[in-house]
Amino acid sequence: MNIPSTPNPVNKPKKSTFKAVITNLTFWVLIAIIAGVLLGHFSPENGVKMEIIGKTFVDIIKLFIGPIIFLTIVLGISGMGNLKKVGRIGIKALGYFEVVSTVALAIGVGVAYFFQPGKIDKSGLTLQDPSKYTNNAAEHFSWWHFFLSNFTLQVLLAAIVCGVALNFYQKREQTILVLERFSKVVFLGLKYVMYLAPLGAFGGMAYTIGKFGLETLIPLGKLMLCVYLTMALFVFLILGTILRYYKINILSILKYIKEELLLVLGTSSSEAALPSIMVKLERMGCSKSVVGLVIPTGYSFNLDGTSIYLSMSVIFLAQLYDVHLSFFEILSVIGILMITSKGAAGVTGSGFIVLASTLTALHKIPVEGLAFLLGVDKFMSEARAITNLIGNTVATIIISKTEHDFTELNLDVVVEE
Repeated sequence: MNIPSTPNPVNKPKKSTFKAVITNLTFWVLIAIIAGVLLGHFSPENGVKMEIIGKTFVDIIKLFIGPIIFLTIVLGISGMGNLKKVGRIGIKALGYFEVVSTVALAIGVGVAYFFQPGKIDKSGLTLQDPSKYTNNAAEHFSWWHFFLSNFTLQVLLAAIVCGVALNFYQKREQTILVLERFSKVVFLGLKYVMYLAPLGAFGGMAYTIGKFGLETLIPLGKLMLCVYLTMALFVFLILGTILRYYKINILSILKYIKEELLLVLGTSSSEAALPSIMVKLERMGCSKSVVGLVIPTGYSFNLDGTSIYLSMSVIFLAQLYDVHLSFFEILSVIGILMITSKGAAGVTGSGFIVLASTLTALHKIPVEGLAFLLGVDKFMSEARAITNLIGNTVATIIISKTEHDFTELNLDVVVEE
């Protein structure tokens, strides 16, 4: 793995503050998000029309997801030379995902009971039609359907099979050489596409504000505040503590991936940052094999932000309808969501289908209550996506650390490059 060399402060000319700012992609993404909010708020009709810009950018990024996952995993496994290590990393990652996402579910329930965001008058809330989600509520969760609808998981499986098979191929070295050349071309293409990130962020934010309006936040402001507060507690308290054990500061990590975080904020899609976060993690010191296995798997099985949102939503609706849940029923909610939340990846609106299925399984909270959440869901999707991204970033670092496959770098130096 190529590790970026430490810049020489003597030989490297220092940029002026103004030039450093205007040539920073993060700056332009932030400007684009602000511009999108202003357009959506003051000219909703034009804001809604910007959807095509944000959607097109995300669709272009998605074209890179398959090749990047495939190439990273195949090259990682074939270069590892130890198939037992592949299995060990996979088992470690899945175990970590289940433990941390279960903690996320429990935190969501705990904060919702403490702040009681559902203790409000529901007569003044905006209602939307939830039928397209509630109609599927009776369907049981299917791992086969989950696999068929999850492109990332399909590529992951294909890449693992090809990577393992390549270890036994006689022309392994020549094949790896060809794949490495192709990989460089793909990543170069991604580099240029990422220059369009401000446009994607602008289009996504303008559409969200124009379509749903900032005024829709007021009635369910308490719920939104609780969701964002819980996400922050999870990131800084839980993930921060895990990183601190390995002598890594969570703030350094957030600073390092700030461009990806802003991109997710603007587009409301963690997939938009998937290819670039894999590049960043390798550059930071994580091995190609760990990044290739953990990130794609995490995007399907380690949805910490989604877990928090789903558990809080169930308790919110229970409070809204004055439904008392016993301790056993709360444990049942966590148990059901431990399984069904894994199906909330890869398909737009699948989180609501999972939520509807959970409510149906409980037989106590009206499924129609989803109508109250639809109006503000889009504004909470940013928190979910950002937390999912941070959670998978931390998971990759931790697995690399436990595998002793992490090259120690000065994050502050890497950030400035």
